[in-house]
Amino acid sequence: MTRREIFFVANEVNELGGVGRWQTQMARLFAERGHRVRIIGICPPEMPMDLGEDPPFETVTLHARRPPGRRGPHLLPGRLDPVVRRQQARRRAAAARMSRMFRAARPGAVIIVTQVWAMEWVALADTAGHSVIGMSHESFDASRRSSRFARVRTYFRDVDRLLLLTRQDADLWAGQGLNNVGFLPNPLPVLPGVPSPRTEKVVASIGRLSHAKGVDLLLDVWAEAAPRQPGWLLRIHGAGDHEEELRRQCTRLGLDDSVEWAGQTDDVTGALARCSLLVQSSRGEGFPLVLLEAMACGVPCVAFDCSPGVREIVEDGEDGLLARHGNTTELAAHLVRLMADENLRDTMGERARRNVLRFAPEVITDRWEELFAFLER
Repeated sequence: MTRREIFFVANEVNELGGVGRWQTQMARLFAERGHRVRIIGICPPEMPMDLGEDPPFETVTLHARRPPGRRGPHLLPGRLDPVVRRQQARRRAAAARMSRMFRAARPGAVIIVTQVWAMEWVALADTAGHSVIGMSHESFDASRRSSRFARVRTYFRDVDRLLLLTRQDADLWAGQGLNNVGFLPNPLPVLPGVPSPRTEKVVASIGRLSHAKGVDLLLDVWAEAAPRQPGWLLRIHGAGDHEEELRRQCTRLGLDDSVEWAGQTDDVTGALARCSLLVQSSRGEGFPLVLLEAMACGVPCVAFDCSPGVREIVEDGEDGLLARHGNTTELAAHLVRLMADENLRDTMGERARRNVLRFAPEVITDRWEELFAFLER
């Protein structure tokens, strides 16, 4: 096996969330195989994630605070707008710093750019002699609904490979004229030695309290499901700007006695060990790690079929249940079905724990190393 220098370039080194957790896991997996790994962040995170003591990779953050968005070159008499000049100077300095790191790397180095905003900075740097892999961790449809869509087409057009998380998303981007696309799913974050006993009457939700995660929809779902299965608790793990508004909605719906606000957790496995079902009500997802984690814990998932990544992970009717995107009544019915049937929960949980092994870390890491070797040829 060829030992390489691997750079991750991301918006932040350790932002709490799916991309940050994926990046940290992959950095560890590559380091365990003898690669030298560095993570370059453009700016500090708003919600930092603990990387643990003495992580086996280096980290660098280019800016002490998040740089402002670009402004157009407004002309003043005889000179460029000074704000624009300062922005350009900062961007040049950051690009020069990255260029120095890339130039010092051994031949065969790989630069993995995990987000398109980070790629806007890498595009200014000297990457000559190294493979550049761009990534989009969201579904094609989610990207198309955002400003990132045009930027992905612009900044990832000429990288050596643009990786999506599912074949369907890769095919859709290829239809946009990108001929460098491929796909690689996220690896399973953890496989506990002992699965959840699935004995507690608890449905867990784990994720940020944001519009994208659809916790407002989940409360509407729970208002339908809870009266049909008394004694069950919805435990919501997460934090975010929408928390106060969501708590008011919970009270308005009369759900305070059956909803627990558990706050942000770093112990996802522990949270899953104390529940019997996981529910996900997101408006959009890429390849949600929490579904992988729940299945690894033997916890069946009930989710909106909001992206190819969700149905790539959960096989509807086999190891979990999927509802049509945004259909709260259908999601509530799926929850009630599993809440009412202990044997079905156990059967689906056992299948989930078995089926999720196709995303085992060693399997996914092997595919990454095969890609590195292919791009080097």
